[in-house]
Amino acid sequence: MPTTISAHVLREPRGTFELVGGIELDDPRPGEVLVRYTSTGLCHTDLFARDVVHQDDFPAAIYGHEGTGVVEAVGAGVTEFAEGDRVMASYTSCGQCRTCLLGKPFNCEQFNDINFALARPDGSYKTTLDGRPVGSSFFGQSSFATHGLVAARDLTKVPAWVAPEDEHLLGPLGCGVQTGAGAILNVLEPGPLDSIVIAGTGAVGLSGLMAAAASGVGTIIAVDIVEERLELARELGATHAINGKDDDQVAQILDLTGGGATHAFDTTGVAPVLTRLVDGLAWGGQLGIVGASPGMTLDLLPVMQLGRRVQGIVEGNSVPRVFIPQLLELRRQGRFPLEKLVRTYPVAELEGAIAATAAGEAVKAVLVH
Repeated sequence: MPTTISAHVLREPRGTFELVGGIELDDPRPGEVLVRYTSTGLCHTDLFARDVVHQDDFPAAIYGHEGTGVVEAVGAGVTEFAEGDRVMASYTSCGQCRTCLLGKPFNCEQFNDINFALARPDGSYKTTLDGRPVGSSFFGQSSFATHGLVAARDLTKVPAWVAPEDEHLLGPLGCGVQTGAGAILNVLEPGPLDSIVIAGTGAVGLSGLMAAAASGVGTIIAVDIVEERLELARELGATHAINGKDDDQVAQILDLTGGGATHAFDTTGVAPVLTRLVDGLAWGGQLGIVGASPGMTLDLLPVMQLGRRVQGIVEGNSVPRVFIPQLLELRRQGRFPLEKLVRTYPVAELEGAIAATAAGEAVKAVLVH
């Protein structure tokens, strides 16, 4: 029997998320899990979906993709989860393409098609309102809702030792936090004798910074235009901070690192920032990027001549069931203070959380049911 749910619904591009009740959610199909969400993070990708992805001819849709919750039912063939399990949802993947079979679901050949979808891969919708379809397959979960249907392979169990009062911290691990921390721990892998420059001190950048600090990286330089964020970066382990408005940023980086950083991590997706990061790299240095815009260009001559590398990173190149428990263990050891990034809001206050995020008042907003 379908489950009646409430959800924040977007009806038009660049519109307002409207809290709507009386939405009918399917029973779980084979391989699916019915999750009652207890909290969900707000990510800039949700706002990108609102402002860019959602089109005039789309049906009303539910977004959100950093959900944590409790299993209420499972579909046929699901054996690893049972009613009552606490779970975290992450990005979805096809599980069948070459890269998925190689253990790299973050590079799934259908990543964009299925994560930015409104319906299941077979075209069927999970939800309806007054008999009309409602999109609810965003990143396989659409967590701006009381409930969602999630493929079992996209879920990670919450370790038993995680206290219920800490569950509101878990949702961001499924996307923003694992993107930043994974970029450092899974891809760039700087060590104690290395140096790293991190541009942008939002949730992704600060997650990367905390991961670098947990790895004992010797020199960690944070770059941002907001002094309050730079102060938080220092608190979380940055050894130095540079204001992104300074004209001599490259000179500062070269001076602080003794000739160039071994690593750099960009979370801004701003072309001039990437150029400065490349110019601040040492010979053979590596830049990781997690965002870009169409038409963005980068001069490859200083990359080629000095043996530098630019690496695109998706979801921190993380396999969630492996990586998320690692981050939780780092937090249990006191080496990954995730709670310093999170600010909670009642689920009904999504628009307020969006406003606070846009104003820089919240690093990582989390909606709590």
